[in-house]
Amino acid sequence: MEKIVGNTRLSLVQGDITQQATDAIVNAANSSLMGGGGVDGAIHRAGGPAILEACKKIVEKIGRLEAGQAVITTGGKLRAKHVIHTVGPVWRGGDKGEPDTLASAYRESLKRAVQAGLASVAFPSISTGVYGYPVDEAARVAVNAVREFVLKDSSLQEVVFVLFDSTTFGAFQQAMKSLVA
Repeated sequence: MEKIVGNTRLSLVQGDITQQATDAIVNAANSSLMGGGGVDGAIHRAGGPAILEACKKIVEKIGRLEAGQAVITTGGKLRAKHVIHTVGPVWRGGDKGEPDTLASAYRESLKRAVQAGLASVAFPSISTGVYGYPVDEAARVAVNAVREFVLKDSSLQEVVFVLFDSTTFGAFQQAMKSLVA
């Protein structure tokens, strides 16, 4: 499924984000940037030690990465030349600023891509794994945050949501269907 928003193609794919050939893939990281489980661990394993080394340098410089923020590193051995690491919110019921923090994670990731002169970026579903964000709500926040960004900044040609399972894919499909370009 895909939609054109402004000058940018938004699309959905069910699959493995580590296999994407976009200029950058986004890592749903933890604030230590030292790898972990889920998509974070998969990206670190597939990309090799260069990603972890780059993350260590960032942490030495700025400390832990706050939720809603993003940084960019090499893609190491990945097909994508860059990894944009962002930290999403832990779900605490939805009334502790989680939607704003999640939207910020998407926006800040897109800003890093634009600052690096990239044309394409692939996102996983941020915060919906161990951080417990309800998938339907997260999909709406993600799709709307990306839509708002690309309507203001037309430099990205493509944004892909790469969703690991059919439930998450279905939630993002619903969010895309309700999207008004």
